[in-house]
Amino acid sequence: MSDTTGSEQPAATGRAGRNLFAATSVGLALGVFLVLLPALFAPALFGVIVAVAMLVAVFELRGALAQRSIHLVFPPVAVGVVAMVQVAYWWGVLPLLAVLAATVLAIFGWRLRQGIENYVTDVAASVMAVAYIGLMGSLVALITTSTHGGQRVITFILLTVCSDVGGYAAGVLAGRHPMAANISPKKSWEGFAGSMILQCAVGMALFVWMWDAPWWQGLITGALMTVTATFGDVVESAIKRDLGVKDMSHLLPGHGGLMDRLDSILPNAFSGWLLLRIFLGP
Repeated sequence: MSDTTGSEQPAATGRAGRNLFAATSVGLALGVFLVLLPALFAPALFGVIVAVAMLVAVFELRGALAQRSIHLVFPPVAVGVVAMVQVAYWWGVLPLLAVLAATVLAIFGWRLRQGIENYVTDVAASVMAVAYIGLMGSLVALITTSTHGGQRVITFILLTVCSDVGGYAAGVLAGRHPMAANISPKKSWEGFAGSMILQCAVGMALFVWMWDAPWWQGLITGALMTVTATFGDVVESAIKRDLGVKDMSHLLPGHGGLMDRLDSILPNAFSGWLLLRIFLGP
């Protein structure tokens, strides 16, 4: 989810600071071929896609951290993240927690081989990567294995996209008051309001028409997922500002890196998994 609140940028890339045609084309292609179709018709394949995406995100974070001489304990982080997603998909929550704990211990042990200089910094960054990328990505796998998992994935992804679209539209048209000027200067309260309105409206529509559930459940889901999406966006901006990078990589035209697309999806995986489980059952 990109920062979009109407800050002036060159016209060639739009006021959001991105090539909007490239960003839209890439976003649609990813959404259809790597999310929509696999989630609905090949959930096991979708679990593999999620694991690969989390591994790519780890690679991107590793490169960004290295610019500040912070080094991920890469082998246990990479293996642990992939294993967490797959274990969550095939065996559920308790095995996931076991793999998470084992990965953390492996990080502590593996890093000892390189001595004690910067030990705490490297271990802390590695555990952050496992928790932020691996654990949140594993929740996407748990959503997939729920009853009507493909439709749940579509619901949580669509609501996250609505947060981005609503924030962009309201920010460009009316963005005046920054939410966190020192962290994410393009993020405005007006953009947040746009995200909230669109996400709540779509949430109510999805719960009534797709799930035959009360409208107020969709309202609550949309509202809370707006908060976690925005929180994830601001956190990602804080990480990038601390590391001195604009994008995590240049993998996706018009978007930056994959991590730049996961900033709101990862925290929304938690809120989406929890809220859909509470309202729709396991």
